[in-house]
Amino acid sequence: MRIQDYLKKAGVKFEVKGHKPTFSAQQMAAAEHEPGKYVAKPVVVKVDGCNVMCVLAAPRKIDLRALKNQLGAKSVELVAEEEVGKIFGDCELGAEPPFGNLYDLPTIMDKALEQDDHIMFQAGSHDKAIVMKMADYRKLVEPKVLEFSYQMGS
Repeated sequence: MRIQDYLKKAGVKFEVKGHKPTFSAQQMAAAEHEPGKYVAKPVVVKVDGCNVMCVLAAPRKIDLRALKNQLGAKSVELVAEEEVGKIFGDCELGAEPPFGNLYDLPTIMDKALEQDDHIMFQAGSHDKAIVMKMADYRKLVEPKVLEFSYQMGS
């Protein structure tokens, strides 16, 4: 997988965990017995015609209006799954890692993740997860941090 090669080359410590195939960040959190607040899910949005990766915690939902206001954008909309599949050609659909920088996408991280000591995310497939220090993730990705999500009901 491209993400593992990138992390090895960057010299950061990370752990790869295998699990039964999962198809959402919340399912992966449950399979890995990891609180959802540490599991990052990437969501690709189109901001004034340009693709941007937003990274938020598994149990949270993106607030497009808040994102639009904070970016001072005219339009913000979700990118269709088919287009996401084309951007992340080396990943299984729905298992993209939260590294927009590897795919020429600006990356915005939700403030709710900011204070976490570690981060877990899909490793490009539905049956592998990567765990690494949040400080290393932020150093590699250099995401812009904004407040653009809300807690989903249980």
